[in-house]
Order: sequence, then structure tokens, then C-alpha cells
Amino acid sequence: MADIYLDNNATTMVDPEVVEAMLPYFTEQFGNPSSMHSFGNKVGFAIKKARKQIQELLGAEHDSEIIFTSCGTESDSTAILSALKAQPDRNEIITTVVEHPAVLSLCEHLEKDGYKVHYLKVDDKGRLDLDEYRSVLSDRVAIVSVMWANNETGTLFPVLEMAEMAREAGAMFHTDAVQAVGKIPMDLKSSKIDMLSLSGHKLHAPKGIGVLYLRRGVRFRPLLRGGHQERGRRAGTENTASIVGLGKAAELARKHMEFENTEVAAMRDRLEQAILDAVPHCFVTGNPDNRLPNTTNIAFEFVEGEAILMLLNKQGIAASSGSACTSGSLEPSHVMRAMDIPFTAAHGSVRLSLSRYNCMGEIERVIEAIPPIMAQLRKLSPYWQDDGPVEEPEKAFAPMYA
Repeated sequence: MADIYLDNNATTMVDPEVVEAMLPYFTEQFGNPSSMHSFGNKVGFAIKKARKQIQELLGAEHDSEIIFTSCGTESDSTAILSALKAQPDRNEIITTVVEHPAVLSLCEHLEKDGYKVHYLKVDDKGRLDLDEYRSVLSDRVAIVSVMWANNETGTLFPVLEMAEMAREAGAMFHTDAVQAVGKIPMDLKSSKIDMLSLSGHKLHAPKGIGVLYLRRGVRFRPLLRGGHQERGRRAGTENTASIVGLGKAAELARKHMEFENTEVAAMRDRLEQAILDAVPHCFVTGNPDNRLPNTTNIAFEFVEGEAILMLLNKQGIAASSGSACTSGSLEPSHVMRAMDIPFTAAHGSVRLSLSRYNCMGEIERVIEAIPPIMAQLRKLSPYWQDDGPVEEPEKAFAPMYA
């Protein structure tokens, strides 16, 4: 029986059409796009086509607003560091407590360099408070960096409204849209978003390629300096094959957008509801009313998420845990903690993230697999007896976290 992959928020399979589009650029189309001869010329045209394909997916006004990078993390760092260098009179940053480490780790590092970072809190459904956001916006803020969609729960943030508020305050606005691009429609030209990050391997393109969208007219300072590539905004010989692959993946994402928001969402909903009906003491984390179409994060109380994943893996089912954002960590993820999910549930959170390559037959297999796994693990749990939790399990389960 074939394995089932439900960890598409971690990475995705490269679409066969993407692989096919890439292959010539490893062999006969090997020229350097900066070269004047025909070998370079052909590759230059291929990169231009890919830039156009990504422009169309994002709804950007100009293809020159697309800068190719190595990954989402590079795009995030470039955006934030550029905003600080371009506005030396502003030394504050606004972000959220549930950002990806690509942003949070950089902000923590910048705090050591004397920058002030405002971390917006979330409620128990992972939603932001725009009044709190409004209260910290000022003429000292250089950049606001808020993810479009949370990688663990799929919760969507009001980035379009937040970008408008940032513009009114004279601050730049960046969004880490790595999880959102290709899953929900975007029209950046009608927004006030200044910069956006995306990563190819989240939308069926290869690893090692990303994009920074940079709105025309926004002040910018490059992170990598050297050659003239990307109009002098990102030095280094272009990763041609991967750029072509990302362009093709963007084209396919536009083509399959409706399927993602109907059929994939229907599979997710079927999976989620069946689990909730079959397994007692579990609940959906994040905001079920406003989230990505492919993502569900379910917290199973009184068990360890890693144990669930190991037993699923034994049955050929790949998922991921929200209980450890760093391999080997025994703490619940920063996202679960930020939403104030009880420790007895945060440790057992499991993310199931689908793609257009999943089918309902696979979903039914996962629905069959999970209830026996939960029953098995709860028999081993010190916080479970017979058919229910022990009395006051929170008191029995009271770890101290740094």
C-alpha cells in the first residue's frame, strides 16, 4: 500500500511538469544569462518568462518587482535588514509572537544590536488584535513583518488591512507569505504591501529557490552585493533551472487554485470532522473560520505528538507535530504556547497539511488509522485512566518552562 504524505506545509513534491521544464537547463541550456552570446540569451529569456509567471501568480504590477533569492529565509532577512538600513532614523520593528523562526530569530538578534521589537500577541484562536497593532505604530517603526498564514495552524492574518495601517504611519510592510502563495488568490498591485517572501518548495517547485517581491519605488538596500544580477538587488549567478521550475510551479498554482480551495479544502474538512467525531478530548487549534484550505492542526489531549507521529509513520502516514518546532525539543511550539493551549493538549498537537496530490481514499485510510493509535497511547498515559482523563490532570501535568 502506498505511503500517504500529509506534511505539505513542511515541503511539497516537485510537480512532474516542473521537473520536465527544468531538465533542459541542466544540459543543453546551460549558458550564463549574463553572457551576450546565444547560449546566455536563451537562458535570459527563460528567466524573464519565469519572472512573468510569478508576477501573474502574485498579482504584481511589474515583473521587475520579482527578485529571485535562494529561499524564504533569505527573502525575509533581506526585507527586514533592507528596511532598517534604508531608514536609519527608525529603529523599531513590529512582528508577531507566532512568526516563523526565519523572522523571529532575526528579530531576537536585532534586539541585541539595539533595535526595539514589538511582538504582537494572539488570542486563543491565533488571531491578532488590531488595536494593539495600532497602539505600537509610530514614526519610529521602520518595518512591520507579519506572516500571511501561520505555518502550524493555517490561520490567516489581516495583512492587507495591516499594510494600509503601516503605510499611514510611514512604515514599510513585509509579509512572509511562504505558506499562503499558491493556496489563496493574491493581487499585490491593489494592496499596500511593500515586500513579500515566498519559497519554491512550498508550492511544488524545488528547494533552494525563493522570491522577494519588492514594490517599485520602495527604498531598498541589498543583502548580497557583488555582480549586477537582479538589477543589482541580489548578487550571484542565477539558479536558472530552479528559477524556471518556480515559474512553471507558479503557472500550475494559478491553474489549480480553485481545486485547492474546493477539493483540497473538502478533503481537509472530511479528515478533520471525522477525527473530531471519533476521538474524544481533541480539538482544532487556530481559527477554523479563517485559514488556509489545506491545513488542520488538531490537539489531542493527554498524549505526546511525537508518539502519534511515530505510530502514523509505521503505517506509512507522514504528518508533523506542532509540539516541537525544533527537532529534539520537549517544549510545546511557540505557536501553541502563544495561543495559551493547555500543556496537556499542546504536547499532542498534530498538523495535517494536504496538497492537490492527495485523494479521498488516502483521507479515509488516515481516518481509520488515528482512533486506534490514540486509544493505544492513552492507555500508556499517566493522565488517562479507563475511559477518561484523571481528575485535575493539569495539576498532575505542571512542567516548568524557561
